[in-house]
Amino acid sequence: MHSFLPFPAEIITLANGMVFGPLWGTVITWVGAMLGAIGTFALVRLLGRPFVYRMLSESQLRRLSEWSSTNGGKALLMGRLIPVVAFNLLNYSAALTDISWWTFIWATGLGILPLTILLNVFGSSILTMAQSFWLWLPLGALAVLGWALAKRHSRADKGR
Repeated sequence: MHSFLPFPAEIITLANGMVFGPLWGTVITWVGAMLGAIGTFALVRLLGRPFVYRMLSESQLRRLSEWSSTNGGKALLMGRLIPVVAFNLLNYSAALTDISWWTFIWATGLGILPLTILLNVFGSSILTMAQSFWLWLPLGALAVLGWALAKRHSRADKGR
């Protein structure tokens, strides 16, 4: 159901870690996410793609096909590895391209695994964590965000 409802999957993942532990929480979350992603991909490919393809010109379709054939798998994997990119939006977008089923499945399966493991491990220990952890967590998140922005800014400066 998550694939069709705007509800944060991270909450479900944390809850799975709390209830089932890190190993089984990860397995349950990963299998559920994969089934949802595959179902969404199939539905959008069946119903949405023909509609969108009628709205694009022949040259736009050719460029989309060429790009998705050469870069689609890498782009999907990178999108899956970035936690702030919406999981369902990637499902919908990939289904509208010429990305193969196999590419969609491996990029999704591999791309969601790190965050799935991390959130389930975190969820399994969330109730037993020391209070000081909750003070350091936002500071750590800000440090990571600052580092990522600085790195992005330095890359942009090098490109000029």
